[in-house]
Amino acid sequence: MPNRQTTLSKLKLIDKGVLFMLLSALLGAVNGALAKLLSESMDPIEIVFYRNLIGVIIILFSIKKFHVSVDMSKLHLLFLRGLFGSLAMLLFFYTIATIPLGEAVVLNKTSPFFVTILAYYLMKEKINLNTFFALIIGFIGIIFIMKPFGMEISYEHILGVLGGFFAAAAYATIKKIKDIYDARVIMLSFMGVGIIIPIGLFLFTPYVHFKVHLELYIWALLILMAIISTASQWFLTRAYSLSRASIIGVVSYTNIPFALGFGYLLGDLLPDMYTFLGIILIIIGGILVSKKDKK
Repeated sequence: MPNRQTTLSKLKLIDKGVLFMLLSALLGAVNGALAKLLSESMDPIEIVFYRNLIGVIIILFSIKKFHVSVDMSKLHLLFLRGLFGSLAMLLFFYTIATIPLGEAVVLNKTSPFFVTILAYYLMKEKINLNTFFALIIGFIGIIFIMKPFGMEISYEHILGVLGGFFAAAAYATIKKIKDIYDARVIMLSFMGVGIIIPIGLFLFTPYVHFKVHLELYIWALLILMAIISTASQWFLTRAYSLSRASIIGVVSYTNIPFALGFGYLLGDLLPDMYTFLGIILIIIGGILVSKKDKK
């Protein structure tokens, strides 16, 4: 009887974790759709700035309310998490604005492959034959999406893959500091650097121009994006805390069909044969990589 109760309780936890991941994936796709809508009126770097500015206000309020303390011993790792995460966001929002939403999301989902590679070099984690095979499948999928069969290789797709790499670097850094800093402090580092970088680009380069936006719908979309992305992160965190990472990692790929659907509603064309095949290969590779995690 106790064993049966234990099994039932585990199933309940898995079900709840899967549900939270599905909600996170759906909200993440909605967040991408909002970014694509905003990119029609704003530069992607502006979107990153305002989205993070609103997010910082929300997080600071939460930190003040719950009296969260900050450990000063690993601030350099906290800054690196913010830097890598901000670069990933900048590149992700740029690709959302320039290529179909579904493709941008898929290229960002290459991060598990890079996490595995970084874990091998930085944390000395072993890569077995199955994982190596999964990496090969995933990177073949990237090639099909980028379609470099002629002499031209898409600049935007390269930046999308680079965004996946920086997202992986951010995740690897989180592994080092997740037991030192409160999740809100980690999010604050990410959003804080995400404000500083756009300001620096605006002040010291001729390529970024901020505009004064008075349209009510733009601010409504920005506030909605900040709330949705924060909720998505919360559901993601809860999902990983309730269920095995291998299960949640697989379920996280449901945000690809969500993103494809929202992209189609916003006017994107459906993927061609090569792109669709690339998406399938990346999903298969990502699932195989997730399976190696024995949380």
